[in-house]
Amino acid sequence: MLKKVNKYKSIILLSFITIVLSSCAYSFTGSSVPNHLKTIAIPFAVDRSGSGEPNMADNFTSTLIEKFISDNSLAITDKSKSDALLDCTINSISESPNIIQGGETVSTIRLTINARVIYKDFVMKKTVFEKSFSDYADYSNTGDVYTNRNNAITEAIEKLSEEILLAVVSDW
Repeated sequence: MLKKVNKYKSIILLSFITIVLSSCAYSFTGSSVPNHLKTIAIPFAVDRSGSGEPNMADNFTSTLIEKFISDNSLAITDKSKSDALLDCTINSISESPNIIQGGETVSTIRLTINARVIYKDFVMKKTVFEKSFSDYADYSNTGDVYTNRNNAITEAIEKLSEEILLAVVSDW
């Protein structure tokens, strides 16, 4: 009798593990970069945000290039030698209160950066996509607000660059 109960427990346990593992399956809908694309040019981003951030376009461009170098799907090269082009324009940077505490004091501000990206395939002579990307970071409105804001800009640029990289290497 005890042997029969253990057998049922084993079957139930095995069924439970099978259900859990099958529900954890990873799904990846995109595909990788086409074989005809080996190199990409990423010219300096244009900053049309009007924010007055002196290094934002340079930081955006260098962060994006670093992401592509780390990813290693496409080699970075000059526009004249490249198979593809990634043309980026920072259109806006906005800030809005995110968390308001008692007494209507803004404790956290959300900083959002919007960029327009055009991705061209020079080999197939077509525009792969032209779309807007947006990402944000929150910063504390207390203490060293200037440093907090700069850190938020860096974080938003990191997220935005990651989003753009993923769109280029997996949205085919």
